[in-house]
Amino acid sequence: LFPPEETRGAAPVGFLQELPSYQSARRRRAAAGGTQERRAAPRGSAGPRALEAWGPEPEGVGPAELPAREHPGCMAEKRRLRDIQQADIKHSSGWKQWKIASSKSLKKVLKEVKDLSSYLELWQHDMHSIEEKFGTGIQSYFLFLRFLVRLNFVIFILMFGFVTLPSILSKNGIVGNSFAKISQTNIEPHCTVYIPSDNKGLVYFYTYLKDLLSGTGFLEVTSLFYGYYTVDTEWLSALRYNLPLAYLLATFGYLALSLVWIIVRSVEGFKQNLVHDENQFQSYCNKVFAGWDFCITDLNAARLKHRSLQYELQTDLEEERLKRKIADRTMKEKLHIYSLRIFLNLIVIAVLSACFYSIYRATVFSQESSSVSIRHDVRTDSSNLIVQYLPSIVITLANFIAPQIFSFLIRFEDYSPAFEIRLKLIRCVFMRLAGIGVLLFSLWSHISYCATDKCKACGYNYELYPCWESEVGQEMYKLMIFDFITILAVTLFVDFPRKLLVTHCSCKPVQWCGLQEFAISDNVLDIIYGQTICWIGTFFSPLLPAIATIKYFFIFYIKKISLLHTCKPAARPVRASSSNFFFLVVLLIGLILAFIPLGVSIAHIPSSKACGPFRNFNTSWAVVPETVLGLPTGLQQVLYGITSEAFAVPFFVVICLIMFYVIALARAHKRVVEQLREQLVMVRFDPLFCTPKV
Repeated sequence: LFPPEETRGAAPVGFLQELPSYQSARRRRAAAGGTQERRAAPRGSAGPRALEAWGPEPEGVGPAELPAREHPGCMAEKRRLRDIQQADIKHSSGWKQWKIASSKSLKKVLKEVKDLSSYLELWQHDMHSIEEKFGTGIQSYFLFLRFLVRLNFVIFILMFGFVTLPSILSKNGIVGNSFAKISQTNIEPHCTVYIPSDNKGLVYFYTYLKDLLSGTGFLEVTSLFYGYYTVDTEWLSALRYNLPLAYLLATFGYLALSLVWIIVRSVEGFKQNLVHDENQFQSYCNKVFAGWDFCITDLNAARLKHRSLQYELQTDLEEERLKRKIADRTMKEKLHIYSLRIFLNLIVIAVLSACFYSIYRATVFSQESSSVSIRHDVRTDSSNLIVQYLPSIVITLANFIAPQIFSFLIRFEDYSPAFEIRLKLIRCVFMRLAGIGVLLFSLWSHISYCATDKCKACGYNYELYPCWESEVGQEMYKLMIFDFITILAVTLFVDFPRKLLVTHCSCKPVQWCGLQEFAISDNVLDIIYGQTICWIGTFFSPLLPAIATIKYFFIFYIKKISLLHTCKPAARPVRASSSNFFFLVVLLIGLILAFIPLGVSIAHIPSSKACGPFRNFNTSWAVVPETVLGLPTGLQQVLYGITSEAFAVPFFVVICLIMFYVIALARAHKRVVEQLREQLVMVRFDPLFCTPKV
């Protein structure tokens, strides 16, 4: 009934050698390790069981060439193999001994550096505390927030190093410079008049506060906005620095950097999401039998790991419960839920339409009132202050009210927690990003509107917007400031009073409301909305990423305090892997949508002739053809060839072929994985399935 003892002992080892991961690892080692003569005496000292464990070895690869920890077998066999390897090293040449010692030292140094960097990781202790108390789903929000802090800091370094710092050095006389010269034969003189609204003489403190909130006054003439950068060329000895070209390339650089960084992180999240979306039985086995880290010795770390596994299992059980509930629905229940979803989506469309129309009317009213106040010279009137802030106020109110309506409606649609977050994020992202689009569309319609010949000569409304780039930058600045004020005000005047009422008031309505749960979708939407504003506004306000970095830094602590002191753990846990991936996908959508207004501003709308580094050019993009014309003839021909159809068509064909090859390879790998899963299922139900292969 039972096979011999030797066969039963060898079967597990032979089965491990049949795994594709082990075979591929041996092939890689065979390709990289080279050949080495085997010593018979040490090989024999390992015993027949060790010889049986290694099985058939590929040519040129022996056990002495591989680390002991990478071989299958018990700990005693690995210790014997380690002794064999150490004996082989003693008989090796001096060069090989030095090479092995250097490799070990380098690995040790890299490990110590990695351990040290983990201690220097931003908010590492806070992340562990949040994961322990609220699970990995909510922790994913704070990890996402930390990623945006890093991203904005890098963007700030890029813009400051290539745009702001050269301008500051030039204006302070540290390097030579030449300011943009306006050719009076091509540009009408009235187009070059720009008088910033700088405060002169004695001003009230109220005025400084208004300027700080709106970006006008003393802030308008600082390096925060586009109008400050009037230098055309800088000279350092014989080196020439083209600031307009650097300004444009830095803009393309931070957009490309953001795109690549988000895609890289999305790929990592996609791999994790793909693993977690597979068979739930395998997920349970991984968590129950292989989820614990036996190297944990600290009590707090053990409690953290225990609660993390608990939240993951709760998430799996909740998803399984919902899947079973969906599968058990009758036809009548399906018709009821689908009809309810259609009705609720009609309400969502009505809410979105009302928000868009309100933003459009507020922007139109604000711009028309501003034009009237300019003609009557009453720009400092207090009533005009509210009118000036009206679009930002309406957008902020819409962003605050609409998600609350969506949160209330989505409870009746009966979705899973993960899909509920995604659907709500999609609705709110569309509302917020489309709101920014409505604002910019309204601004551009007023900027491009020209009713007189003098205005048409400039190409834009020079009377209302003499430096329209700074005006757009101020609108983005106001949106970011009001967004931060809203987050802070909600935490102070809504979350904490609700906590006090629930704690100290025993009224039934108050207790029915209870403590709030941490709404992941709403909070993620807030930072994605702010990041989209930052991407759009950085071209018009180069130092806006610095403000975004500081803003997100404070938001982390605001949300952490609110989470720990005013929120309760979620009743429906959320999987962290799917959340991380979807957050990055939504952020990528925001970045792609940011390309549209920036592309229109750079390539279509005429640049201001009274301010900025591009006032010598018709559009901001015009600096690129002029720079190319200044290059050597051979380099010009190369660039023209790259941008021609003769290069673009074959390049597109090659990219399509590579894409088809990658898709076919992915499908082949997927089929192999499915076959391996079927074999693993057979092994699970029949332990003797792999015995004939040994």
